[in-house]
Amino acid sequence: MRLATWNINSIRARVDRAVDFAVREDVDVLALQEIKCKPEQFPYEPFERAGYHVEAHGLNQWNGVAIASREPITDVSTAFAGMPGFAKGHEGPDAPLEARALGATVGGVRVWSLYVPNGRALDDPHYRYKLHWLEALRQATAAETAASPALPLALVGDFNIIPFDADNGDPDIVVGRSTHVSPLEREAFFALESAGVSDVVRPLLPEGYTYWDYQRLKFPRNEGIRIDFILGSKPLADAVTGASIQRDERKGEQPSDHVPVVVDLDFGAAADDDDMPMIFS
Repeated sequence: MRLATWNINSIRARVDRAVDFAVREDVDVLALQEIKCKPEQFPYEPFERAGYHVEAHGLNQWNGVAIASREPITDVSTAFAGMPGFAKGHEGPDAPLEARALGATVGGVRVWSLYVPNGRALDDPHYRYKLHWLEALRQATAAETAASPALPLALVGDFNIIPFDADNGDPDIVVGRSTHVSPLEREAFFALESAGVSDVVRPLLPEGYTYWDYQRLKFPRNEGIRIDFILGSKPLADAVTGASIQRDERKGEQPSDHVPVVVDLDFGAAADDDDMPMIFS
């Protein structure tokens, strides 16, 4: 299975790019974020002509997530357990949920397409919402991995966090002044490891950006950041045979400001490894 994630920054504006990429790169499952449309507005037909099933979740022209798969999509969820909501001037447990999470099972793999809140500013209520959202994700993931430890689980998408200083090539993003690099955000990201998932791309690709702002020639200057990730449970991590960050998708006509992140999975190879006899020297 080839699994990819891409913050497409409006699927209606970039549907041709998304479908072309999926077909050209032989992607089996494509998780999308920031689709910026309601399900009834999603351009299903080009995906379906290319052989993909699609599930989409969006409430308005903001946010929104989707999953396209060559195999049937089942067990669809539009929120994880405990996911908090947000609305300006409306804090509390009854705040409306945003379209930031879509879970589905495809080919025996549980995939969550996630668009983590931005945070906006360190003193903004959206920052507190972001931290609350990430903690709820950690708890929900821990419960899911505990309940089904053998099920390959993937949390994929735009996490809006730069985990390491080396992931930040944008001089405008400064620790102590900016979101994405604050200690609390980084702690929340690394805390997901305690829920049973880890970054399955970084061991193969320790360097590489996934986002470049449209402004001030950020891409030509390579002033990018790494904020798009594929986190996997151990059964999924054991099946990874390759990974790529598709930097060239930031080029060309009307690109997204993000690029796809891709992993190749071979669950047969993972099973074969488990069945190999132990050798002691």
